[in-house]
Amino acid sequence: MVTLELYLAFVAACVVLILIPGPNVALIVANALAYGWRYGLVTVAGTSSAMVLQLALTVAGMTALVTTMAGLFDVLRWVGAAYLVYLGIRAWRAPPADLAGTRAQPKSMRAIWARGFLVSMTNPKTLIFYGAFLPQFVAEGADPGRQLMVLAATFLVLAVVLDGVWAILADRFRSVLALKGRLTNRITGALLVCAGAGLALARRS
Repeated sequence: MVTLELYLAFVAACVVLILIPGPNVALIVANALAYGWRYGLVTVAGTSSAMVLQLALTVAGMTALVTTMAGLFDVLRWVGAAYLVYLGIRAWRAPPADLAGTRAQPKSMRAIWARGFLVSMTNPKTLIFYGAFLPQFVAEGADPGRQLMVLAATFLVLAVVLDGVWAILADRFRSVLALKGRLTNRITGALLVCAGAGLALARRS
């Protein structure tokens, strides 16, 4: 099973990463600002529905990889650590996300849910990220499939809760989001680079 130390590190990393403004958060905030927090939560339901499918595919794929090619799993974790460093550099250099300027969707619960689902499901980087991120917290000597399921479920719960917080508080923090976007990118980039480098060094010990 996942060790307590790895699990707590995973939870902390998830909180930081989920709070980073991306396509999902931008759409959630836009709909919450335009139509109210209830519509923001409907958007969260749409993005989270897609996330369930993406995480299931990731867990199934990683478990199959470990079962059939156990030697390549450690290579994958090295690649994942490098990918986190790459994401950190990209985040550091990225312009602030214009959350308040994202166009809201038509005021229909079904349309808003569907748009949230499609925005999340069609992001080509999501599966790559899950495949790079989740294996970093799999402890050796235990069932990797079971560990990946626990990690994926934890990520999903945290994403639903924190995205819901974005929806509820979006209007109140509109100006803060605009002013602090660049600082958020800097902090995010530094944390991702440190996480990737730290995980790579840990693999060597």
